[in-house]
Amino acid sequence: MLLPNFLYNENGTQFLKKVIHISVHKKNLVIMWFANFFMAASSTMVLPFLSLYIETLGSYPDGFTQKWSGYVFGVTFLMAFLVSPFWGRFGDKHGYKKILLITGSGIGTSILLMSLVSSVYELFFLRMAMGLVTGFIPTSLAMISAQTPKRAAGKMLGTLQMGTVSGGLFGPLLGGLLADHVGFTYTFFITAFVIYGAVLLVFAGVRERPLKSNRDRSITYTRKQVLRTILNQRPLITVMILTAVIQVGNFSIQPLLALYVSELHGTQNLAFFSGLAFSATGLGSLLAARKWGALGDRFGHGKILVILSLSAAVCFIPQGLTSSYETLVVFRFLFGIALGGMIPCITASIRLQAPGSIQGEVLGYNVSFRFLGNVIGPVLGGILSSYFGISAAFYVTAFLFFSGACLLLFQRSQQKKSEAKAS
Repeated sequence: MLLPNFLYNENGTQFLKKVIHISVHKKNLVIMWFANFFMAASSTMVLPFLSLYIETLGSYPDGFTQKWSGYVFGVTFLMAFLVSPFWGRFGDKHGYKKILLITGSGIGTSILLMSLVSSVYELFFLRMAMGLVTGFIPTSLAMISAQTPKRAAGKMLGTLQMGTVSGGLFGPLLGGLLADHVGFTYTFFITAFVIYGAVLLVFAGVRERPLKSNRDRSITYTRKQVLRTILNQRPLITVMILTAVIQVGNFSIQPLLALYVSELHGTQNLAFFSGLAFSATGLGSLLAARKWGALGDRFGHGKILVILSLSAAVCFIPQGLTSSYETLVVFRFLFGIALGGMIPCITASIRLQAPGSIQGEVLGYNVSFRFLGNVIGPVLGGILSSYFGISAAFYVTAFLFFSGACLLLFQRSQQKKSEAKAS
């Protein structure tokens, strides 16, 4: 009786009007928040035990698992690096929703088939095929960015990022629990079907209505013109390079984290404790992503990115030095706070600088830089750890984030000099 009474009184009527008349881009934001949550949770469910899964596929010599963990992890992003600009151009011409449906279905199918492999080479092939359709979350960022006013881009993208990092928070932890209790095979099954659920949510709920400037057919750009536009704007090049640096630093560690946790904590419930270490980063990102995006809107995304890059560098050094699992988790959490603001600030920065009619393709090139970092990172981490130990990967990662901050500061100083000369 309470619900009908509420609906028929004045307060209920006003509430229904707000729900009915909520803008399309806000509805899409809510739907994509949940879709990204399920996609990120499902995709990261398999990360904590990927290296452990490789060990179950055969008996290998020392160093083989570390190297192939990097190769298997990185090949997905190598393929994605090659195809991302084409997905972006397709989105500019035909709409982002189609890309979301294609990539989501492809990712789910690839993960489902991973449960059936009998060798590391089959797993490698499936991860490579998965890379051709990877791009659900970056495409969702491009779609929401295209529908968002520039003055609020950082805040809105930070809100969307909260869905991704929330999934990243719960995914590894849930994946570790499932792997310990039902085994790797059933975990792959569950992961795939949750991804299919996210695809159905997008299919049924998203109504794509991009900004008119993005659909102005009188303005067309060739690929050469798009590349020339990017190359002529140094801030765009800088943030794309920073995107690659961030991903190299982040992904140099992720494939090795389960092995590092086993050194610090032991092998008991290893998948769960590896997932907990993953989730600590996600928790930090969840708490900070929206706030960093809003601060970027207020003070400038470049300034915030410098602060975040330096903070990330500081957080990695203790992770390599520690002999305590608890200390590792604490600094993974602090790193997550810094990481949470980087992608929203970079995406918002591109949103401010790229012409609307080619924004999807420019973001596609940025995604390519992102995936390039995802390729280099695992391979770099695997090689470093096989020769110098896992701790070396943490130190190199700290240096990379520090270098990214220096690159940003140099670009900002050059831009100020150019503005001073022009005035």
